[in-house]
Amino acid sequence: MDDSTGDLRDRPNFCSRLCTSLSQRYQLLLDQWTPYVTGRWVATVAFALIYLLRIVYVQGFYIVTYALGIYHLNLFIAFLTPKMDPALELDSDDEGGPSLPTKTNEEFRPFMRRLPEFKFWYSATKGIVIAFFCTFFEVFNVPVFWPILVMYFFVLFFLTMKRQIRHMIKYRYIPFTTGKPRMRGKEDTGAVVQGQ
Repeated sequence: MDDSTGDLRDRPNFCSRLCTSLSQRYQLLLDQWTPYVTGRWVATVAFALIYLLRIVYVQGFYIVTYALGIYHLNLFIAFLTPKMDPALELDSDDEGGPSLPTKTNEEFRPFMRRLPEFKFWYSATKGIVIAFFCTFFEVFNVPVFWPILVMYFFVLFFLTMKRQIRHMIKYRYIPFTTGKPRMRGKEDTGAVVQGQ
């Protein structure tokens, strides 16, 4: 038996190398987009508008749009919710994990989200892309009376947001960074400090 056949079995095949190369390039592209928050969200909103124009044009696929709306609502709630739920922490004081400050003299801790902004954007965009491709297959065009879906979505949205806002008020946290104190170092005066 030749050693060259053993080397061929140990080497990854063409498909494996191609998939690895494509996933690395895709990850590089995502890494390059990470700092451009506004640009990413503008592109996502533009693609969502294109999706909505497609729905209006074909006059169908309302159930797909409803499912996309519910998915985006779940993502938004996870985006607004803290990583460590204060309701669970108050119930189990035995665990010494981090908590949100409840008094003005407590140490400032930044708000950590259950779903970070980048993952929120990525999942929302991925959901729009999947929903867009579903509109090209007639099997997903389930006949429904769309005004009922719209009304039900808004009722669900308002009830969910009401519960979330009550949770935010009860446990005194704000999921946005505007108006929060920021930790800063000393101001750089530009003066050169010389050793003695």
